[in-house]
Amino acid sequence: MRKDLNLNGMKFFESVARLGRVSMAAEELGVSPSAVSQQIRLLEQQFGVHLFRRNNRRLALTEDGERLYQATGQALRMVNEVYSAIVRQQEHRRFNLRVSPSFGVRWLGPRIKQFLDQNPNWDLRVDATPDFTDFETEVVDADVRYGAGGWSGLHEQNVLHDFVLPLCSPEYLETLKAHGSDPMEHLRKARLIDSVKTHYRWDLWLARYGARGEDMSYQLRFDRSSMAIQLARDGAGVVLESATLAWKEILAGELVPLSNEFQVIEFPAYWVVCPPRHTHRRIVRIFIDWIGTTGRDHDTAVRDRLIAMGCTIAREDGPTLGAPARPDGTGGAGQYNVSAGT
Repeated sequence: MRKDLNLNGMKFFESVARLGRVSMAAEELGVSPSAVSQQIRLLEQQFGVHLFRRNNRRLALTEDGERLYQATGQALRMVNEVYSAIVRQQEHRRFNLRVSPSFGVRWLGPRIKQFLDQNPNWDLRVDATPDFTDFETEVVDADVRYGAGGWSGLHEQNVLHDFVLPLCSPEYLETLKAHGSDPMEHLRKARLIDSVKTHYRWDLWLARYGARGEDMSYQLRFDRSSMAIQLARDGAGVVLESATLAWKEILAGELVPLSNEFQVIEFPAYWVVCPPRHTHRRIVRIFIDWIGTTGRDHDTAVRDRLIAMGCTIAREDGPTLGAPARPDGTGGAGQYNVSAGT
């Protein structure tokens, strides 16, 4: 292709040839009529021929102009088709993921770079909200949900377990030990921090150990695990929470088990959920494989760490007290609450 070929003038020429008027071409191109006329003159000078002749108030193509218009029109159509294909491909390479806020910040956030490094050609959008996805009305490829599973009509795969136990700061634990060595007495003296959207709440957990929830004080209630964990880290009380979400604080020694006499409850808690048709998308399969492998590695690390700290672990498939979880994500009899996440 000749370096001096006026490609910009070709676009102006095609518009005038198709519309028949300089003014209409100028409006379509968003420029002044004089700018269009100038480009046409430059193009005619470059070719050394007239490309238009006036026919009343319209411009008609000359024979040379007609030849150039056929070639230019075909070339521009091909460029537009390629442009549309590239845009569609970019849209196809966009991955829309929904997660619960605390899970997104505390677990997924520190690990998502690894996924992006392994899949650099994909655009990722993460929507952190406690609301479940309505896949029929929302543009979401997959949803990482917290709960017991059993979402009707959807493909679901467990990718991460939860490890629930009472946690507090080392300093707060020392103040409780001033009341003796009985862990249940420690709880009675403690300020309990309640995460209201967790799978196991204090009422359910206390019933497991034969304690009555009404004997305990729930002065602090939060609908975000991040806030409850932070408050326990700051020494405000004892939180019944997830070692999965509080992993950073446990590793740093900022949160410790209230007592090794209380078992850690392990159960499948995080699931990748999507319509079955979405599993045919390559990026969805890649993400499910990645988070599944990463989740299993994390489960092993948490389990090993808690055992090294002297904890014993009770593995369960789901809630063992209260009514079963319903598909809408609520628990029975107010004893536990299964939600999109915390």
